[in-house]
Amino acid sequence: MGFQDHFSAHAVDYRAFRPTYPAALPDFLTAAAPARGLVWDVGCGNGQLSTALADRFVQVLATDASADQIANADPRPNLRYAVAPADESGLADGSCDLIVAAQAAHWFDLERFYAEVRRVAKPGAAVALVSYGLMLVDPILDPVIDRFHNGTLAPYWPADRWKVIRAYRDLPFPFAEQPVPPMAMQADWPLTRLLDYMTTWSGVKEATKALGVTPLDAFAADVAPLWGDGTRTIRWPLGLRFGFVG
Repeated sequence: MGFQDHFSAHAVDYRAFRPTYPAALPDFLTAAAPARGLVWDVGCGNGQLSTALADRFVQVLATDASADQIANADPRPNLRYAVAPADESGLADGSCDLIVAAQAAHWFDLERFYAEVRRVAKPGAAVALVSYGLMLVDPILDPVIDRFHNGTLAPYWPADRWKVIRAYRDLPFPFAEQPVPPMAMQADWPLTRLLDYMTTWSGVKEATKALGVTPLDAFAADVAPLWGDGTRTIRWPLGLRFGFVG
């Protein structure tokens, strides 16, 4: 199956409105990797994690199948971006200390991707699949958000979305898997900022196409009285499958 691009047409919004990874994630990956030479960040999007890794490693190659995502990525002197599928890095055999895919592995042909991982990995290189699912706010708002995500949008999500919601637990991971500490993204946002973020959801985009009107309007009307004025603290627990190439 070829690459299904759910994001290129909205690459600018994706860069502007997505939450950012906590420093604990690149810190953990850096400490766990066998060396700090070369990282391959696969399905890098706008380079959100790539730039953090570039601050910690000698060199980063960040690839994405979406040219528009790469065009909106942040540059660094030691960070090279390339438009490439997940199974064709263009890297030399045995060159990587760390291979990471953040919020991207559910789109991959995993068998072909894992073959490429084994090819480019140094012996003992680290491999990480990072995901984040539905955000958490508080016990009153969470059920409303859940109903919107799992009910209203259910017919419009790509099937692969549910792999993310299950934190990649159902994905094969043929490496020497290791335990990981709990981590989460966190942001203090007003409701308008949350709605901006939700416009980047592929389920919202598909529902808007099908219905001719954004379902976010009805959601906002439901959630606004519960949200109140000001900001709320929002958390996205990270799913992390981590291990080493034998």
